[in-house]
Parts: sequence; C-alpha cells; structure tokens
Amino acid sequence: MDRNDSFREFVAGHQQALMRTAYLLTGDAHQAEDLLQSVLLKVLGRWSRLSRVERPEAYARKALLNQYISWRRRRVRTELPTADPPDRPYSSEDSTIVRLVMRRALMRLPPRQRAVIVLRYYEDRTERETAELLNCSIGTVKSQAHYALARLRELAPELAPKLAGMETEEAYR
Repeated sequence: MDRNDSFREFVAGHQQALMRTAYLLTGDAHQAEDLLQSVLLKVLGRWSRLSRVERPEAYARKALLNQYISWRRRRVRTELPTADPPDRPYSSEDSTIVRLVMRRALMRLPPRQRAVIVLRYYEDRTERETAELLNCSIGTVKSQAHYALARLRELAPELAPKLAGMETEEAYR
C-alpha cells in the first residue's frame, strides 16, 4: 500500500467523525468543510511520519482544534448576528428545536469553551483526553466546562434542565 492509499483509507475511516467535530466547532457546514480540508492538507503533508504512529486521528483532531482556535483569533466578523426569532410555544420534547437552541447558544461561547464542550459532551472525551487535545491542564478543562455550562444556561434558560446533569462533582474539586 503506497502513501496515498493509506491516507485515503485514513480519510475514509475518520472523515465523518472529524467533520462532525468541525461542524460543532464552527456551527456552519461550509466553514466546517473548509476547516477540515485545511487540516487534512496539513495531515497529508505529514503523512509519511503520521502513518507510522498508533493513532494518527489524534493528531488530526488536535490539528482541527488548533486550526479552529487560530481561525477564530484571526477572523474578522463580516456577518452580523440577527435578532432572535420571535417567541413561540414549543414542546420541550421537540429535539429539533432543542438542537437549534443549543447550537445557537453554543455558537455564542468563546472558542476555547466551545472546544471543551464539544470534546467533553459531544465526543464524550474524558477530562484528561480533552486537556491533552487542547494542550492545557485538567483544571483548565474543568473550569472552562463549568463557565461554559453556566453561560449556556444563561443564554438558553430553557435548556437548563438538560444541562443540569452535565456537570459532576469533579468540576468543583
């Protein structure tokens, strides 16, 4: 198997998970595609070394997070946020509405807090794994998760019951 074949196999096996993470970070399918494409180009450039490591997807995921944070730092806001849609009654069981409300609130978090929430609660990563991916301490992950969850409760009070179970006693140690 040559270099390109092994890279194609890697992309086929991990593209969907990486794309989901990119989408949750950016909140936009087109930006997520751009982010993933730029990261996969970087991974391809290092593939001769990465193909020999045990988990090249860990490198790709970390590169994705780093690229996202870098983009957010440099990004000039060209789009203006629109006003919230008018209030309308909905069932709290309506998962589509809940996902949209959560997405809107998630997009208003700072990049680092959003990355922690995505890794900890969407990808079900441990605090240690999250800290390693973000190159920070476990305490930083705990505090960022705590502040992010508090901000999400503030931004979307209707989600408070769903967010209540997300924090554990570990966040306060």
